[in-house]
Amino acid sequence: MRYTLQLSGLEVFAYHGVLEHERAYGQKFLIDVEYQLEAEAGDQISQTVSYAAVADLLVVSAKSNTFDLIETLAEHLLAAVISLDSKITFCKITVHKPQAPIDHVFSDVTVSVQHGRRED
Repeated sequence: MRYTLQLSGLEVFAYHGVLEHERAYGQKFLIDVEYQLEAEAGDQISQTVSYAAVADLLVVSAKSNTFDLIETLAEHLLAAVISLDSKITFCKITVHKPQAPIDHVFSDVTVSVQHGRRED
């Protein structure tokens, strides 16, 4: 069976950005992840890739590294999820930076990166 799992709006306080104050004081980031996996049908956690494990991995990965660009953060998070379990055949990560240092009114800045081909 092919399964698609999504987790949206995972909140992480981290220290990514080009500007010194972003690295010194940090800010809120939101992470969305969508991943597909090939697994046997059944009702055992071992037959899937736990969204809780993916969430934990994303939070640890986002907090334990510092990047200038959210593009690099997104790539790093994608690589972490893809390497988590061989059942994962597709992954898309979107990083939101709602407090980006922009001198204009805006609601969000996002970057997305994906690996593999999404199957419907």
